[in-house]
Amino acid sequence: MPGLIFDCDGVLADTERFGHLPAFNQMFAEFSLPVHWSEADYAQKVLIGGGKERLVSILTPEFLAQASLPSDPGELASIVRQWHGRKTEIYTGLVASGAMPARPGIERITREAAERGFSLAVASTSAESSVRAVLEHAVGPERASLFAVFAGDIVPAKKPAPDIYLYALDALGLRSDDAVVIEDSANGMTAAQASGLRTVVTVSSFTADEDFSGAALVVSSLGDPSPGEQTRVLADPARVRPAAFVTVDDLVAVLHSPNGVKPSNR
Repeated sequence: MPGLIFDCDGVLADTERFGHLPAFNQMFAEFSLPVHWSEADYAQKVLIGGGKERLVSILTPEFLAQASLPSDPGELASIVRQWHGRKTEIYTGLVASGAMPARPGIERITREAAERGFSLAVASTSAESSVRAVLEHAVGPERASLFAVFAGDIVPAKKPAPDIYLYALDALGLRSDDAVVIEDSANGMTAAQASGLRTVVTVSSFTADEDFSGAALVVSSLGDPSPGEQTRVLADPARVRPAAFVTVDDLVAVLHSPNGVKPSNR
């Protein structure tokens, strides 16, 4: 049976705006760090794959001096791990509080795919504990148990490198022609495409203006039947022509479409 591989942040839930950003800022405040990211600031940080990597991006010589931090790389790496661990705790609490409801269509399409025997997975560069928390909240613990989760530092290179998707394909025993990826960012789409995977993009808060050339299908969300949120089709190179919401049959059509752009084969 085919596979359906989801990114986490921005795909399962709008986690960047309502989870990661406030969690980073709360952690900064708790550690008395002289930084607070606005939404505009964070729109640039989301272009960096991985939470620890986003934290490393603030470690300029000026910031180290202002925050009275050491310059030794080993000490800094330990400090960043401590910051990120606390940020992950805050974020997981936000997930549990219901601050980030599942995006439209996620519960429905994962249920339909499970009923049809799809292999289900999440491939994300976020911390595994964060991914599992979002997944369980979005689809429920029972269905979440059906998912393989590939996350965090399981591979050395984060998106847009293809490593996480290549790892997932190997672990799932799938060829690139056997799976569809659902992503929300250009970095994620690039990673999936470099693995030879066809990609459906559901744009999210910080990614709506990114370039998704090469995606098989770009939509506002997966959508749900009325009175739920309806899907707006933003680009449809694969000529899937989804109706009011994206269905599993639409994803199968992406998988089999010659217009589901794939720059490489595995």
